[in-house]
Amino acid sequence: MKKRFAALDDFRLIAAVLVVAIHTSPLTCWNPEADFWFTRVFARVAVPFFFMSSGYFLARKGWQGIGRFIRHALLLYGISILLYLPLNLYADSFPLVELPKKLCFDGTFYHLWYLPAVVIGVLIARGLYQLGLFPALAVSGLLYLIGLGGDSYFGLIDTVPVLRQIYDGLFLIFSYTRNGIFFAPFFLLLGAAVRRRDIRFSGIGFWIALALMSIEAFSLHGQQVQRHDSMYLLLPLVMFFLFSCLLSLNTAQNHTARGLSMLVYLVHPWCIVLVRMAAKLLHLENLLIENSFGHFAAVLASSFAVAGILQLFRPMPVHPAARAWREIDSHALWHNAAMLQQQAGKGCTLMAVVKADAYGHGAVSVAKCLQKAGVRAFAVASLAEGIILRKKGIRGIILILGYTMPAEAGLLARWRLTQTVVDETHAQALSAQGYPLRVHLALDTGMHRLGIPAYDFAALQRIYALPNLKIEGVFSHLCMADSLSPNATAYTGTQMDAFYETIDQMYEHGLAPGKVHLQASYGILNLPAQPCDFLRAGIALYGVYSDTKPVAAPLDLLPVLSLRARVGTVRRLAAGQSAGYGCAFTAQRDSVLAVAAIGYADGLPREMAAYGAKVLIHGQFAPVVGWVCMDQMLIDATGIDGICSGDIVTLIGQDGNQVIHAETLAEQCGTITNELLSRLGSRLGIVVK
Repeated sequence: MKKRFAALDDFRLIAAVLVVAIHTSPLTCWNPEADFWFTRVFARVAVPFFFMSSGYFLARKGWQGIGRFIRHALLLYGISILLYLPLNLYADSFPLVELPKKLCFDGTFYHLWYLPAVVIGVLIARGLYQLGLFPALAVSGLLYLIGLGGDSYFGLIDTVPVLRQIYDGLFLIFSYTRNGIFFAPFFLLLGAAVRRRDIRFSGIGFWIALALMSIEAFSLHGQQVQRHDSMYLLLPLVMFFLFSCLLSLNTAQNHTARGLSMLVYLVHPWCIVLVRMAAKLLHLENLLIENSFGHFAAVLASSFAVAGILQLFRPMPVHPAARAWREIDSHALWHNAAMLQQQAGKGCTLMAVVKADAYGHGAVSVAKCLQKAGVRAFAVASLAEGIILRKKGIRGIILILGYTMPAEAGLLARWRLTQTVVDETHAQALSAQGYPLRVHLALDTGMHRLGIPAYDFAALQRIYALPNLKIEGVFSHLCMADSLSPNATAYTGTQMDAFYETIDQMYEHGLAPGKVHLQASYGILNLPAQPCDFLRAGIALYGVYSDTKPVAAPLDLLPVLSLRARVGTVRRLAAGQSAGYGCAFTAQRDSVLAVAAIGYADGLPREMAAYGAKVLIHGQFAPVVGWVCMDQMLIDATGIDGICSGDIVTLIGQDGNQVIHAETLAEQCGTITNELLSRLGSRLGIVVK
């Protein structure tokens, strides 16, 4: 098996070591020039790398996670301020009047500038990104060049009185230009822009760029023009090649290295103080203070020791694929959305139905993927589902298709959700709550489930006259559109006539319907494009059909979900031995049973074995046997070589050259795909690819 490298996360540890070196100058006692190169040139890749990593991962998520990212950074900053408060009080390091400057730009201790810088930098970078990546890089690059004048090139600026006055004014606001305005945005956006390239090209480019930056640094150092040495003209080029090189090697993640590196960054100044105190108490000043490398080694060791101890107390997230999980193919989801939008025709916009946890696919993950693809209209079944999406940053229309208690109208208004009016009584009760609400009217065209009866214009006029309701849409649902039988087709036609005739009459009565929508998934699979504003796509969006019946216009849809679990243990049974509840399975021959860590509490039917259901292990089919348990299921893996604990069991999806389709499994279990998928339990992890 090809070895996997967590190059980005592993380099975080190297970057943390370099930051410690910057603040301890390990080579000073041997060769000051070598120490200058190591700590003031080479080690200057550390902080830009941290910024670029953040930019890279935020951009991969479509910049959707910046709220959480900023909250996390501010929390760390707040904890760090308290952590270093004793040292600040002891040193009386800055007057109270400078507190705003320190909090916003400089950091309350010399290394803490990074945290406010990353917060401000992310906000600026995200704003600039709206212009497009390359314009954003151009603007942030210009800011970086301005920042150079207050850093390594300050001595040259100092010779121009007008420029000196400008920079003197800037330094009243912040002490250095290595902050969230001039430094951070450029490297965050550079991280978003860098792509994998040939490793040899990137490696050679890095060493050439580093050599040129070294010449630049020593030249500036020799001329004594540097006010500080965080910023060089060639540093972005060095970082471009370095990050590209690391991306080319990056095939895994290392969450431990990610957390440990940040902790080392945060605690190492305290460790510097403690090492100096210990050296004086133990009379080891020659070894731990005056010997610069000894000092560096002691600080580094103690920093990693303290960080390691703190790491033990950090909450460790459970890996989503540790037991059983849903694997979501984001590219398949985007493909399906594009196909449905194309089929809907011009003037009709996709409304993604993500109710029931997006039919078991994970509503938040699905909505975020679709929002990244440009979808701005979503439908859910309940108020709670809508609020969850809003809390996770989903914008645009979120239509609640089901009933919401009028007493919850305040939550509808607060979270900017659009509510379906299920009948006239519901409309009156919602209006009476006194909150301005966005609503869509459901029309009952023959399903007799929800809605104001079609053609009941008196009821519609009374609803339109109600205060507080802003009617933004009218819709109905076709209850037999999934069938091509003559009776079903005729009934669907009757429903469509009732819907469109009611809409026409509404216009004649001066009742503007707003956005109209009629077609759900089977409406688009079995009917031509309709003159509507929205297409409500549910099951088809996920690349599956409700069952195996034919449709009038099959689309090139791709399955989005794969359902997988781990083998927990392997059991060997002699012929005649039984296993499972009720000893429901009896081995007819010497058999190998694989126990998969998934059960009916995860949404699987208890009677899967009776239905003849099979799974895939090592690309081979294997039957489910016995009763499915709450948390496990038994699989007859006889004849599958090398099976062991931790192996992957595929219940839906592809393994090797074999595939299990959700429609097939649903049919085997005597149900439809919609029910099978929407029953998938919330304790199943979600892995988005």
